[in-house]
Amino acid sequence: MTPRNAWIGFIAMSIGMFMAILDIQIVASSLPEIQAGMRIPRHALNWVQTSYLIAEVIAIMLTGCLTPVLSTGGLFTTAITGFTLASVGCALSPSWQVLILCRTIEGFCGGAIIPSVFSVGYKLFPVSLQPRATLVAGSLAVLAPTLGPCLGGFITARFDWPWLFLVNVVPGLIVALVVGSLIRVDRPDLRALRKIDGYGALSLSMMLASIELLLSRAPEQGWSSAEALTYIVAIPLLGVIGIRRCRTRSNPLIDLGLFADRRFSVACGLSFVFGAGLYGSVYLMPLFLGFVRGHDAFETGIIMTTMGAAQLITAPLAAVADERWPSSRVALVGMTLFAAGLISNGFETPTTDANDLFWPQALRGCGVLLVILPLTRVALAMQPTQRLADASALVNLSRNLGGAIGIAVVDTLSTERAPALANALASRLQNGDREAARFAGLPLERFHGTPIGPTSAADREFVRPLIDHAAATIAFNEAWVLLGLVMAISLLLIPWLRPRRMTHPPDLL
Repeated sequence: MTPRNAWIGFIAMSIGMFMAILDIQIVASSLPEIQAGMRIPRHALNWVQTSYLIAEVIAIMLTGCLTPVLSTGGLFTTAITGFTLASVGCALSPSWQVLILCRTIEGFCGGAIIPSVFSVGYKLFPVSLQPRATLVAGSLAVLAPTLGPCLGGFITARFDWPWLFLVNVVPGLIVALVVGSLIRVDRPDLRALRKIDGYGALSLSMMLASIELLLSRAPEQGWSSAEALTYIVAIPLLGVIGIRRCRTRSNPLIDLGLFADRRFSVACGLSFVFGAGLYGSVYLMPLFLGFVRGHDAFETGIIMTTMGAAQLITAPLAAVADERWPSSRVALVGMTLFAAGLISNGFETPTTDANDLFWPQALRGCGVLLVILPLTRVALAMQPTQRLADASALVNLSRNLGGAIGIAVVDTLSTERAPALANALASRLQNGDREAARFAGLPLERFHGTPIGPTSAADREFVRPLIDHAAATIAFNEAWVLLGLVMAISLLLIPWLRPRRMTHPPDLL
């Protein structure tokens, strides 16, 4: 393969990865419109995103086994083709159940795309060009969240939400043709299909799905309900079966031996926490802007562009820092910035808007690549070629699994807490609490710290939406602070990214 064809093929793969990442971002700003258009129940709305992420995690888990069967280029071409067809299915879905099914297929195909790009970057180019290849892929990965919210809002406002998925069709087909024609870093071996551990894949997939279902359903059904208890019993059993098969088979589904490296384990753990914060924040922001502030998809997208723009602006600085500073120091700065941005969002009021949300988003945007680049570097840079696919899969799996669980947790918290918070706020208002009235946006003349007495039906009808918005805001604040505190606590793991002794060149540490 000529250097020219190698770069063309790799850039095409990076564009495919851009599409897979964009798909989460482009949908995020239009969640309220998708809910209204498909009549999705509020408790099921999170599945528009989590179905994608869970399927993506399962596909990432299988990437290491599927790559020898189809070859790296063949797997990517198959995945991007499936992703494109599933996007058409999402756009044409007759019901929200079908939409979530198509999102699951789309996520599964997208999950095979991302690790393939990073592993090809290390297989296709010599060591001297690997940082440049990583920067190309990383820049496009950063561009997706920059353009995604605004582009998604524009498409929904100008056309309709199905076009969020139809925009994938033409570029998806072009990328499939280019990559299928040019990328030849290894050969397919259909005999390797026999070596795939189907039982291990089934058990681990069911475990991941059970975790997500437990977090989504238990608060609604009750943690002692038969459904919740079934998941609670099934999760450890399925996990034990899956892990045991990974440890005892000669060709394991997941190379758990990678976790023997302390730095790799810590990088995956931090990726999990970061994924929860990253995807949780992308999920919470449009809900607040849509349901509390009443912004449409385009306005929401414009506001959410701040985070992506900050990523794009700081990308060159992040690349330089990743090359010149120890990975532990870069990750510390990035995680600190992101945690500060999350916690800063935890002080919203029902009147909080674009200007108030600028700096929290900017902090998070500045931190993104300062987390992803060093963690990816620690996880992959010292791996032998034969372990790159597994290592790349695991670090991406950790981030996306954290994202799926993070969305489920914050969605459950914001949904389940809101009614109780609304009742408590109504009680405070009935008792004349002036601060509660100020927070809800009510006129203060009647609130003097003493019970206000009976209220008319008209007053109650006027006050109820304000109470609901205020209660939703408090619930969102609790979710923001929870994400921020978890990330802040995870900073205690940063020192464990350092090597035990100086065995590598300083620029790789």
